[in-house]
Amino acid sequence: MSSSADLHKRRVAAVARGVGSTINSYIESAGGGTLTDVDGREWIDFASGIAVTNVGNASPRVVEAVRQQVERFTHTCFMVAPYESYVAVCEQLIDLTPGSFEKRAALFNSGAEAVENAVKIARHATGRQAVVVFDHAYHGRTNLTMALTAKNMPYKHRFGPFAPEVYRAPMSYPLRDGGLDGPEAARRAIDVIEKQVGAGNVAAVLIEPIQGEGGFVVPSPGFLPALAAWAAEAGAVFIADEIQTGFCRTGQWFASEHEGLEPDLITTAKGMGGGLPIAGVVGRAELMDAVHAGGLGGTYGGNPVACAAALAAIETMRELDLATAAQRIESVLKSALSGISDDGIAEVRGRGAMIAIELVKPGTIEPDAARTAAVSKACHEAGLLTLTCGTYGNVLRFLPPLVISDEDLHRGLDILREALRN
Repeated sequence: MSSSADLHKRRVAAVARGVGSTINSYIESAGGGTLTDVDGREWIDFASGIAVTNVGNASPRVVEAVRQQVERFTHTCFMVAPYESYVAVCEQLIDLTPGSFEKRAALFNSGAEAVENAVKIARHATGRQAVVVFDHAYHGRTNLTMALTAKNMPYKHRFGPFAPEVYRAPMSYPLRDGGLDGPEAARRAIDVIEKQVGAGNVAAVLIEPIQGEGGFVVPSPGFLPALAAWAAEAGAVFIADEIQTGFCRTGQWFASEHEGLEPDLITTAKGMGGGLPIAGVVGRAELMDAVHAGGLGGTYGGNPVACAAALAAIETMRELDLATAAQRIESVLKSALSGISDDGIAEVRGRGAMIAIELVKPGTIEPDAARTAAVSKACHEAGLLTLTCGTYGNVLRFLPPLVISDEDLHRGLDILREALRN
């Protein structure tokens, strides 16, 4: 087997430079809370492939479901010759997502594709064009979702022009809001929307219940319900982007549940498929069914192998009660991180197994991106896989698999403490 050094030489010669990687070690196997590279080095996984492997990297039920499906057939295209597993995944989405109203669902390949289709549905159903998004948001890398995303580098730089009729409102960011509570922050955002867009022009209000790439920003209580109420009154579609927060990651099946939200549409992906690419849009039947036949779909959307994986992953989440597991992980992480004496940690925040620390220059809230990068690099050198995020590049985020052992969780925290000290 080739070494990581050999594989990296091949990669440099073959893979486009624009495709980056967090580490230059090449993984040979993975499971639970660890990864093993081709050189035999073990890594504690605080990344989960960016919140994907909630059930682990090789969940037995997912592996077996995929094997059985591959033996039956790998593809027919649901739009050509449909199959039961696509229907079954839609039924699961309808059952699991918040909302007591009648729902429909449709399946796609990626989070960005789900977001694009949610916007399509909202525009078609309302006859309006404007889409409202928020500061620090991340919604994907396609042309429309780059327009929806707030951060320029590395996501948008020199890739324009972008899709029109996208408007940005201020987010509730408690650390940086000067004391605004949730309803006050919502009023600020609504004022911007009404003045710059006009309520009657808004097709959709699109928001992550907890922001992902933007820094694991948890809005102040009351912010999201106030926005949802305004959208309902304005006749706009309230869309919750639950791509990173969904499927037990935050200690509930969906982060919207923490504040009793019932979004009109929810986008899903990442943790949904146990590592296989699958995404969905689920929501009010009258919105989903407003689109004409043939207006939604895609060649690979709801691929049968990915559907088999999703059904197995959801069954595993239920059987192992991974929402409760995420709550346990939150308790361990927050207790340990809050106990670290470090003047550069401005805030420990997040929910479930979606926790972050924001690093600043001591005595200020000025972002310290350089230290954040250095701490993350030190973690990598010691065998802990961590990710950075945030508009200012100063947030360390922790996304362990929901099946991680207490032993691996504490080993990872020991490495992090040492990296922060040094």
